[in-house]
Amino acid sequence: MSYLKMSGVSKGFGSGRNRIEVLSEIDLSIEEGEFVAIVGYSGSGKSTLIQLLSGLLMPDKGSVELAGKKIEGPGPDRGVVFQNYSLLPWLTVLGNVELAVSAVFPSMGKAERRSHCMHYIEMVNLSSAWDRRPAELSGGMRQRVSVARALAMQPGILLLDEPLGALDALTRGTLQDEIENIILTEKRTCVLITNDVDEALRLADRVIPLHMAPAASLGPDFRVPLERPRDRSALNDSEVYRILRAEINKYLIDLRDAASSREQIEDLYLPDIAPVHFSGKGI
Repeated sequence: MSYLKMSGVSKGFGSGRNRIEVLSEIDLSIEEGEFVAIVGYSGSGKSTLIQLLSGLLMPDKGSVELAGKKIEGPGPDRGVVFQNYSLLPWLTVLGNVELAVSAVFPSMGKAERRSHCMHYIEMVNLSSAWDRRPAELSGGMRQRVSVARALAMQPGILLLDEPLGALDALTRGTLQDEIENIILTEKRTCVLITNDVDEALRLADRVIPLHMAPAASLGPDFRVPLERPRDRSALNDSEVYRILRAEINKYLIDLRDAASSREQIEDLYLPDIAPVHFSGKGI
């Protein structure tokens, strides 16, 4: 049985003529311990997909299940890391992590809770900054806090919604290394939402393109048979990596071109209506 499963999931917003169908008939099956990356262009519906998995949104049609149970709202069995950090500015690194842990494990004693939180803070290399507040941290450090907080809740699955998108290339690469180390250490099931094919191939066991909205659906699976740990410099010399990268990029480019052609065709069939100007006479 699949650990995470989406069956015939559709989601739209608005009503009547203003309704937009963002996702249509999404089927997705992920095994326990698997790392899957969903790649697509901005506006394709990736964030809507991750919010459905997290329980922040409910599908209009179909179902989302985790470990055989239907997802009916947010829960501690899903750890979510967003692009915008979502940290409380008046709390320290330790305080932000402890707040989440206290909510999930209310019976955990103070000393045990602190030790538990520090374990994950050390895992993301922030042990020297445990007493700093978010304003004193770089963007990469703030994102590390978000990852530590999500892991400390010990969720069944980790959902990463473009967590590195706002970071510079060097920081992004460093955090990719740390996320992979976490994968090897924690053996968590992970779903990564990204628009970066290289990042997807660097981290995932499978890469799945998302078609462009409206009515976006998932494309074919691209399995990544590369051994871990994956060294970035060595990947560029891997023929398997180069072939996969070219295939996925071509698929995404074809999606973009098809969407562009569709928009042009729709424009051709728009009625050519000229505005009518009234002078006000005879009314």
